[in-house]
Amino acid sequence: MAKVAIVEKPLREKLGEKGSQSLINLMNVSKEEQKQEMLTFVEEKFEHRLTTETGNVNERITKETGEIKLAISQTEQRLDNRITIEISKVNERMTEEIGKVNERMTEEIGKVNERLTEEVGKVNERLTEEIGKVNERMTEEVGKVNERMTEEVGKVNVTIADVEKRLDSKIEHTRADLIKWMFIFWIGQIGAIMGLLFAFFK
Repeated sequence: MAKVAIVEKPLREKLGEKGSQSLINLMNVSKEEQKQEMLTFVEEKFEHRLTTETGNVNERITKETGEIKLAISQTEQRLDNRITIEISKVNERMTEEIGKVNERMTEEIGKVNERLTEEVGKVNERLTEEIGKVNERMTEEVGKVNERMTEEVGKVNVTIADVEKRLDSKIEHTRADLIKWMFIFWIGQIGAIMGLLFAFFK
């Protein structure tokens, strides 16, 4: 609000310069007081309104927070129930699938066992056949070896008999030589003894 700058001329003539100035000062002071009172009133009104609105906002926030917490709790409960239901469905589905897998595995294992039994039977037949062939071959080879051994043993026996004959002949010849030399030796010994005796008694 602007201060009062002048007073109209008729009023100034009646009041005079000092009175006019005093009137101006009074009016300015009155306006300043009104202004301060107005500001104080507006401030108090604003503070009251602010306090009221702050309280309302806090109440609204508290209420909304409670509602949000309740909604979150309800949502969590619904989610827990839904998760429990879904987990139960998944477990049932897994149990069903595992049962199917076990059945399929049992079936496949049965087929493998049948195939394995069949193959083992074939292998046993083939093995029996091969063992028979090997036995026949071994019998044949053993017969040949026995014949060869009989032949070689006969040759060895003939060789041994020949060696024995030669040894016998050589032993007989050696024995005759030994007897001859022993006879000569004893004749010499007897001659020497006779000579000693003859010399002694002479």
